[in-house]
Amino acid sequence: MSSTDVPPKRSKLKFKGDKTKKKRKREDGEDGPSRTRRKDDDTDPETWVLPEDPNELRGPTFIVHPSDPSPLSINYSSTTNRIILHSLDKDKPEDGSDPPSLLDRTPTDVSQVWVTTRVAGSPTINLRTGTGEGKFLSCDKHGLVSADRDARGPQEEWTPVILPDGMVAFMNIYEKYLSVDEVAGGSLQLRGDSEEVGFGERFWVKIQHKYKKEANEEEKKKREGPIAPSNIDEAGTNRVYQAWGAGRSVVSSNDKKDLKRARKEGRLAEAMLDRRAKLKSDRFC
Repeated sequence: MSSTDVPPKRSKLKFKGDKTKKKRKREDGEDGPSRTRRKDDDTDPETWVLPEDPNELRGPTFIVHPSDPSPLSINYSSTTNRIILHSLDKDKPEDGSDPPSLLDRTPTDVSQVWVTTRVAGSPTINLRTGTGEGKFLSCDKHGLVSADRDARGPQEEWTPVILPDGMVAFMNIYEKYLSVDEVAGGSLQLRGDSEEVGFGERFWVKIQHKYKKEANEEEKKKREGPIAPSNIDEAGTNRVYQAWGAGRSVVSSNDKKDLKRARKEGRLAEAMLDRRAKLKSDRFC
């Protein structure tokens, strides 16, 4: 076939007034953190995710124990004002399909949701019921766990511990762990007197993605530290706002080392006010 028989290369049809779209060049390393960031931003804020750091535990919280044969969720009954270990196998899909895997479970009722709050700067958290009563999960020195307190105190404080497998253990103020324990008759109950972390003390915990993202942003700001104050052009400022006598600018004869010394001594604001007061004319005082 001759070169004249080769069909012409088709070009994309363009209309008058169309703007040419520039191809975005892929930067080095875009397949790594930047791609993960975009994927993280696209996640639905209401999605239930696993925390990776104790500081991420906040907001609505879903707590599940991987009991056998049926996993249990820690519920609060507003009718009886008691904590209930609810079998998740009872929450079967309405369409008759197989229930989701344990890590894909999400709360289906408000009784399964606890609200995690914390005091700023404290490693401990408080777990409050998601119902209107707002009772706090507490544990006394005998290991009895209840949710009948309207206010939080030392017995309502829990320290979350993220385990290597991603599960969470909750330690109370007495340095004992929250656990699912079998009592007489084969029934299960929640206790808080376990000395060590075993199978009964390990829980899967889920939080909403927006609260996890919020915690990560706060941690990032802490690592970056406070924003450094901008340098002040003293001469330029005086020329614009404080000049008098046909634009004559007056600056301080004192050395700037005085300000550096005041910064170290913690009296920088006072020194700056004294310095500026000396530079102003009577009409600006």
